Amino acid sequence: MCIPGVFLLEPQRFADVRGWLMETWRADRYAAAGVPGPFVQDNLVLSAKGVLRGLHAQHPFDQGKLVQVYQGQVFDVAVDVRLGSPTFAQWVGVVLDAERPTQFYVPPGFLHGYYVLSDQAMLGYKCTELYHPETELAIRWDDPEIGIDWPLAGEPALSGKDQEAGFLGACPRKRLAVYPG
Repeated sequence: MCIPGVFLLEPQRFADVRGWLMETWRADRYAAAGVPGPFVQDNLVLSAKGVLRGLHAQHPFDQGKLVQVYQGQVFDVAVDVRLGSPTFAQWVGVVLDAERPTQFYVPPGFLHGYYVLSDQAMLGYKCTELYHPETELAIRWDDPEIGIDWPLAGEPALSGKDQEAGFLGACPRKRLAVYPG
């Protein structure tokens, strides 16, 4: 990963003729890998092909997210929007696939979004902070200041909130986290 604090993790799968088993979270192992906790909320989302969710964050209740795809495939994105960060407005994108046991850690102070590549995708993500809808921030998925290279197959399906999202440059700075470094 090219932005410090953003992690791609590959949990080990133990497979035999019956199927497989995988530890999706183990506090000591993940802490040793640099993923902070504790996690306080789990979310599960099912989306159809072509759905684009994001870009979302919340502040001051900034959430870190550990994302994994359980069914299908998505292009998942983290965007650094911490004021004063040397990587402000830079993004990292990865393909997450249920066939490969890969997890993506999006730190607090980052926007998060994803685009569904398969017919359907089910994602789960652990959050380091509870959801506070009154503090949620939505930034346009196609903001030219960020310049995400989405692997789109046509016009994405967006929620009303994402259709009305603003640009990062117009976002009041009090709505963004501050880089701790």
